[in-house]
Amino acid sequence: MQSENRTEEQSAPLVVKLGGSLHRHIPEIIPLLCKSERPLLVVPGGGWFADIVRQVTVNDDSAHWMAIAAMEQYAWFIASHGMVATDFLAVPQKTMIFLPYISMRQRDPLPHSWDITSDTIAAWVAAELGVELLVLKSVDGILLGDIIQEWVTTPIQNEVVDPFFIPFILKHHVKTTIINGKMGELVENFLKGEAVPGTKIGTTF
Repeated sequence: MQSENRTEEQSAPLVVKLGGSLHRHIPEIIPLLCKSERPLLVVPGGGWFADIVRQVTVNDDSAHWMAIAAMEQYAWFIASHGMVATDFLAVPQKTMIFLPYISMRQRDPLPHSWDITSDTIAAWVAAELGVELLVLKSVDGILLGDIIQEWVTTPIQNEVVDPFFIPFILKHHVKTTIINGKMGELVENFLKGEAVPGTKIGTTF
């Protein structure tokens, strides 16, 4: 039975948040994701495209939609490295990069605030699809003091994810793991179902 469960986990669809801070590592990361046996729906960060939005003075509604449009720009950058793009929100049958603007405009599920970033948007996507979430950052996980937290089961202040992210994950019971996306071996091993260092968020592991 344990072997069967492991096989199911290794083949289960997965939402992957690909942080904007990893843009220099995209040429190495994309081949790893594309060869995954698990079908992946990759949610882009905003990266330097969203940083441009932060530099202009606009109201919260405009900033919200401009930032989501920035995610789409980063998505097309990712697509240029060999990943198929889709704007269809569905459990993936193969690995694709998600263009979020249309779905977010149609549903408008989250408050319009800079306290909500692509992290929480990725969490919302995973919750909508009822699948696990892997968050690729340029850090090893969530720090409390100087210690990487292996498990997070309650909201904590941190600078790794936005303030809404952990409460949303816990409320919607999204099984979530944060790992360092700069370390290709970690990404590859996680996708194979192996235990890797990072931060797990939730109470359902």
